[in-house]
Amino acid sequence: MDRAKFIIATAIILFITYLMGWFSHWLIHRFTRVSRGEMGEVDRMAQQLHEAEEARDQAVAYFQQREAEMTNQANQSEAELRAAMEGLREARHEAEELRAYIERVNSQ
Repeated sequence: MDRAKFIIATAIILFITYLMGWFSHWLIHRFTRVSRGEMGEVDRMAQQLHEAEEARDQAVAYFQQREAEMTNQANQSEAELRAAMEGLREARHEAEELRAYIERVNSQ
């Protein structure tokens, strides 16, 4: 194979490679092209997603606030229960002392 035939063969191979690349690009572009109507739908879906994320964030904030309120209320209820139990314990102890005093007075 002389030099001229080699250059022509290389040029043909490069041209065929270029055509295959161009055809591949055209096919990919053809199948992945988004029309204006589809872009409108994509924009609408993006807006709905944004609104849903905002609603989710608001719900999370509300539930965190509500959880804090409920925890605070539960802690207050527990404190009141402890105070009531302590008062009941003192009342029982006082009642026992009064019974013992009455029994001592009645027995004398």
